[in-house]
Amino acid sequence: MTYASSLAALSDPTRRQVFEHLRNGPRSVGELAAEMPVSRPAVSQHLKVLKDAGLVTDQAQGARRVYRIGQNGLGELRSWLDQFWGDALQAFKAHIDDNKDMAHVSITRPDHTRRTRTQKRPGKRQRRPRI
Repeated sequence: MTYASSLAALSDPTRRQVFEHLRNGPRSVGELAAEMPVSRPAVSQHLKVLKDAGLVTDQAQGARRVYRIGQNGLGELRSWLDQFWGDALQAFKAHIDDNKDMAHVSITRPDHTRRTRTQKRPGKRQRRPRI
């Protein structure tokens, strides 16, 4: 499976919700359906799509099947996303390198906007003295 099938599978909000519920640990279809506002057959269909995309795996436990997040499909998706992180870090490094001469400049408010403690704020009402 590829990252594209993973993205397509996770594009459905209900399917994403099923996937997120599995983050807390393995669950059966009945357990997932009890946590969601959709029927058991609907949860089963969503799990089938997630399984086909390699995002979940299942295992028979007696008469039921227990689903868990599949590391292979998630790994492929993460590898694809990590490419963007590398690009972002390279762009950040290039920005810093281009602006090294600005590193000594401190960012402060311009002098004309500074107030002393005794100056009142513009537009602010003065308090009456307490008696």
